[in-house]
Amino acid sequence: MKQENLISSPNNPKIKNVVKLRERSSRDKTKMTIVEGIRELSRAQESGIYFEEFYYCRELTTNKKLIEECWAQSSISFELTKKVFAKIAFGDRQEGVLAVVRQPRYDFKDLNLGKNPLLFVVERVEKPGNLGAILRTADSAAVNGLIVCDAATDIYNPNVIRSSLGTIFSLKTIQATNKNALEFLKENKIQVCVTAPDGDINYSEVDFRQPSAIVLGSEDKGVSNFWLSGADVKAKIPMKGKADSLNVSTTAAVVVFEAIRQRNLAS
Repeated sequence: MKQENLISSPNNPKIKNVVKLRERSSRDKTKMTIVEGIRELSRAQESGIYFEEFYYCRELTTNKKLIEECWAQSSISFELTKKVFAKIAFGDRQEGVLAVVRQPRYDFKDLNLGKNPLLFVVERVEKPGNLGAILRTADSAAVNGLIVCDAATDIYNPNVIRSSLGTIFSLKTIQATNKNALEFLKENKIQVCVTAPDGDINYSEVDFRQPSAIVLGSEDKGVSNFWLSGADVKAKIPMKGKADSLNVSTTAAVVVFEAIRQRNLAS
């Protein structure tokens, strides 16, 4: 039977190891990350993610059912005092539940493309909040997967997990080079639609009824020449004000829901 463990000291070695996972170097070394919050843990659990360690504070969490479910789905569980949980909590939000999980890793073969795939490709997106927001959009649009090229941020940064509301666990997210991603798309006859402020046509004029990948670039420089030269179509969102472009996560939402609109009309 699994042992119940109580930690009342913030200097406990287990607590120190959890705190280290806030740093990318520790996540890269251990291949672990932190999942914190009720929604995030619930979605990880629903996606079959196994909890290597589960930490909870009864003073902060009244959701006894979730505690029981996470306790059952973990290798080992620890009850913490409120003071100790405050030390491992990531940011200001303290919902009283946190797990350490092994980072899921997927390859192109893990994608379920179906008959008419719709994918996101993001290149060198730097801000965890933007990547998380794109994941939420991808999940809400039921895209077939997200390919992160030449990653400028750790896709399992706790801020990515939080801003994605845990949807990173329900959506196949692949890390790849630009070259390998483009080869995969071409081999599978998937239209490459690059978004750019100086695109050739408006995004609403792109035919998204066919298999398509929407390519988004970094916040600062946009998509690289590699993707511009490899694109089947370069699409722009007409701007009516002073700004010449939208935030990358907003662009993702605008374009993908145009694709969904077209597909719904065609069905």
